[in-house]
Amino acid sequence: MESPERIKTYKEFYQFYLTEHQKPLTRVFHFIGILLVFAVIIYVIESGKERFLWYCPIFGYGFAWFSHAVFEKNKPATFRYPFWSLISDFRLFFELLIGKQKFSNKKT
Repeated sequence: MESPERIKTYKEFYQFYLTEHQKPLTRVFHFIGILLVFAVIIYVIESGKERFLWYCPIFGYGFAWFSHAVFEKNKPATFRYPFWSLISDFRLFFELLIGKQKFSNKKT
């Protein structure tokens, strides 16, 4: 689903973001990407090896963009709304973690 006009509020954006992340594998790949970002950050803090920070965008964006191309078959919102997309990737991660969002849209 393409957003016809520029979205003006984050609340509106997040609803749009969720419609762009409906497939279970898209959500799984986003979750894994953000989990790996946290793993890299923890590793860097523990080891002091800042040179590994460049893995963060590779894992974070790489897993997400792959899932949009292969599973969701849409253009990532990052290109039009970079800051809100970044925030939303972390928000979705934590909502999946605590069960506020589901990996699957199937009713049980």
